[in-house]
Amino acid sequence: MERGPGDEVREITIHDSRRLPGLSLLWDRPGAIAEVSIPGGDPTRFLALWQEEARRLLNAVGWGGEECTSRRFPGGASVALSAPIDALLSATEINEWAIDAARARLIGAPAPALSPAASLLRERIAAESNPAVLAMARAATEHRVTCLIDPDQLSIGSGTGSMTWAVNGVPDPASIDWSRIRDVPTLIVTGSNGKTTTVRLLAAVAAAAGRVAGFCCTDGVTVGGTPVEAGDWAGPGGARRVLRDPRVELAILETARGGILRRGLAVTRAEAALVTNIAEDHFGEWGIFDLSALADTKLVVAKAVGPTGRVVLNADDPALVAAAAQVKSPITWITLDPDHPLVQAHLAAGGEACFPEHGFLVAAEGALRTPVVAIADVPLTLRGAARYNIANALGALALAVAIHLPPAAIARGLGGFRGSPEENPGRLNLFEFGGARVVIDFAHNPHGMDALVATANALPAKRRLIILGQAGDRSTRAIRAFARSAWSFHPDRIVLKEMEKYLRGRPLGEASDILETEFIRLGATPDSIVRAGSEIAAVREALRWARPGDLLLLPTHAEREEVLQLMTDLKERNWRPGED
Repeated sequence: MERGPGDEVREITIHDSRRLPGLSLLWDRPGAIAEVSIPGGDPTRFLALWQEEARRLLNAVGWGGEECTSRRFPGGASVALSAPIDALLSATEINEWAIDAARARLIGAPAPALSPAASLLRERIAAESNPAVLAMARAATEHRVTCLIDPDQLSIGSGTGSMTWAVNGVPDPASIDWSRIRDVPTLIVTGSNGKTTTVRLLAAVAAAAGRVAGFCCTDGVTVGGTPVEAGDWAGPGGARRVLRDPRVELAILETARGGILRRGLAVTRAEAALVTNIAEDHFGEWGIFDLSALADTKLVVAKAVGPTGRVVLNADDPALVAAAAQVKSPITWITLDPDHPLVQAHLAAGGEACFPEHGFLVAAEGALRTPVVAIADVPLTLRGAARYNIANALGALALAVAIHLPPAAIARGLGGFRGSPEENPGRLNLFEFGGARVVIDFAHNPHGMDALVATANALPAKRRLIILGQAGDRSTRAIRAFARSAWSFHPDRIVLKEMEKYLRGRPLGEASDILETEFIRLGATPDSIVRAGSEIAAVREALRWARPGDLLLLPTHAEREEVLQLMTDLKERNWRPGED
């Protein structure tokens, strides 16, 4: 059947429509956003019609001062409109109506009637609106303290200086003793790899400095060294959970790409923010298709840092170097190369940087160099073999310096963090069993695998084994690249694992098929590759193969707790390779 001229227009679809309360890639205002697929090439006409229809409805509901914006990406666009923070659900409906109206006009169909839509939405806005929330948000801005708002709660200040209420019980700002409300220092950590380890290093430094740190990460929320929530809390919900805890004296917020794109930043102010690196991962989601757009997404965290704060960037990352021009706050560069030309020029102009030099992690400002801790005394670096953990330690050092923690405390914190399964589960955890070494790590993309393999290749081994699997939402090209990174480990044995938890649209076995095909293309023999039906089954297969002198590299994602518990059990019974 031939396609008619309106068929592509009819295929314009909304992939996601949601509230956008925080600082975002598009702008710094609360509102509503939707990702729209726009087949057929140029979206200019659709976007013009969408904005026209959105403006008509905004005016009709009494929101004439609100704005519209959009961001194009291959095959579609993100379209957003601003709205009062207390009526964002209604804003999503306005946005969806405008998308439908623009789509209808493109094919010459009648647009939805404006008057009944406006009447219904005015009713919904009235029901959703909360003047007490808006009044408290304005008061917090006037007093220059954080205000966090979600569908259930509102808080002002942060940590030990915070107060929190249910959104239906927010008091009159005039009744608040504002002298009690203040913000605790807040640090943001984002990037493609190394976020969780850096956050935990910072928490160790804070403890060494006598501060009660609260942090959120992909493994949960922890306050003062005690876990309070389990699960992936690296989004806005985790940030709010930390910032509302009245015990917290220093907030450390792991901030993932997905949370930034879905909801924006939870905070509008931070003392410093770190972007560890930019690596290809999750391309195609939320309108992000290349490293430049991903770098822009990560650098949203810089919007929360004021003119006296610091944005810490990795000078060894080309995407970050290219994107640094958009950063308005002072930059502190980190690098593994003490002679990096960009960093040396930055220091010559009086700037700040952190790097390894003469066996030490060094904090530098202008011509001043302060050796803080010997690299050999930072266990996570494996005496310098784990280069990527040197980079993570430099990031932690730079953030600690940004909030003026004492160098002696920084040295104690970095030196006292062992990176054990208890302190840093699933991140470069090293076990030894009767001469065989087992490394468990979270490496989940080519960039992370390259760093892990570079460390593992520095360790002696008679034979080498790796287990590998990949989430189904990665492209075939990305899965093949993951295999190529793993192949540089020169494995004698490859165990391909299934991860039903992460199929994400692919049938069971398809990701492993892609990996196996790529390994064989690279030179692996078919009899060197085995399949396992789960992650724990793959680990057991690896242990059955192991002999003294072997090195087993076990990237672990789907069943980390079970794998680490198995390692603990084997260690307790003094297991040796070759035993059952």
